[in-house]
Amino acid sequence: MALILVRADNQGKLLNALADIERHANLKIAGSPKIINPQIADRIAKGILKQDLRSKCEISTLVKVLEDTTKSIMHIKKIHPPAHVVVISDEYNEFEEIKKMYNKLPPLKGYYSHK
Repeated sequence: MALILVRADNQGKLLNALADIERHANLKIAGSPKIINPQIADRIAKGILKQDLRSKCEISTLVKVLEDTTKSIMHIKKIHPPAHVVVISDEYNEFEEIKKMYNKLPPLKGYYSHK
C-alpha cells in the first residue's frame, strides 16, 4: 500500500488527477481520498522534494492505493495529470507523520471511483 499526495489549483483539477491515477496509471484507490490542509501539503512536498515549490496549492488530498510504492511511482511517472502528484515512500521522514494523521482527515467530497 502506498500513500499519494495530490496538490492542485482547484477541486476540478484535483478530481481529474484522481481519475487519471485510476484510469491511466491503473492504480486502485483504497477508500476515499482525504482532504489535507494545503499549507501542510506544501510543507510535506517541499520536504520530500528537497527544493522550493513553484507555486502554493489551493486544495490537496491524500490517497492510499493498493499497489506498492515502487509500482505506484513507475505508473505515476507515465501519466500527466493536471495536478502535482507525489508518491510518499516509507523511506521519507514525513511518512510516519502522514500515516498518523491520515485517519483523522475528512473525506474529499465529490470523488467517486469509476471502477
